[in-house]
Amino acid sequence: TERENRVLLPMASLSSSTTLISSSRVLPSKSSLFSPAVSFLRTLPSTSASSSSLCSKFSSLGSLTSNRSASRRNFVVKAQADDLPLVGNKAPDFEAEAVFDQEFIKVKLSEYIGKKYVILFFYPLDFTFVCPTEITAFSDRYEEFEKLNTEVLGVSVDSVFSHLAWVQTDRKSGGLGDLNYPLVSDITKSISRSFGVLIPDQGIALRGLFIIDKEGVIQHSTINNLGIGRSVDETMRTLQALQYVQENPDEVCPAGWKPGEKSMKPDPKLSKEYFSAI
Repeated sequence: TERENRVLLPMASLSSSTTLISSSRVLPSKSSLFSPAVSFLRTLPSTSASSSSLCSKFSSLGSLTSNRSASRRNFVVKAQADDLPLVGNKAPDFEAEAVFDQEFIKVKLSEYIGKKYVILFFYPLDFTFVCPTEITAFSDRYEEFEKLNTEVLGVSVDSVFSHLAWVQTDRKSGGLGDLNYPLVSDITKSISRSFGVLIPDQGIALRGLFIIDKEGVIQHSTINNLGIGRSVDETMRTLQALQYVQENPDEVCPAGWKPGEKSMKPDPKLSKEYFSAI
């Protein structure tokens, strides 16, 4: 009837409009925080499925609670192998050209496994302003890192030819002069991307710094924005704390710890020995 058509027509229009909005919307990737919401809107589960899912969640929660006491004493974080390169995960391997001693060489990260710790730091671009202050500061302290069985690697998206020209430029003119460690060329941006420091719309890397242990596991990371230089002193201190903890797995290092200072026992009773001495 005419009355029924008037009622049905708006509903049909609303349905068409909803479909249009849904089909024209750009869905987020699987890693997006909104993915579960999109999935829920697209496919509503049945009542029985919801109940089963709810029971499963409560079961998982109970399991998590029961395992919580066992994990409280674990002070070493191990990330999942499929995750992005976070602390506790294996560092993404790479092989790339680099400049060292004014020559072109090949650098492969995995070749250091079992041999050395690695300080891997990213910087935005050659011939800039904050970057040379960091690069030369690490070079000037290289012997100290060497004594700690540690290699230093600098990385940017520039070519090896740009690296070479910068190394051949005097420090007083904004250059680097000779460096004590290699500068790696990430001209394909694949290394910066794999370490999660690439700014896609600018094509350069943030100031990411990673300390990788002899097993190839990332044990420390910091990422500064473009205008903020990093501290070689703090990098050195963190490396020393990492090596101390790995050599003394029943101890942890409190805030600001430096070699020779008192460490702490990660135990409710034994830790009081540290706090009572403060």
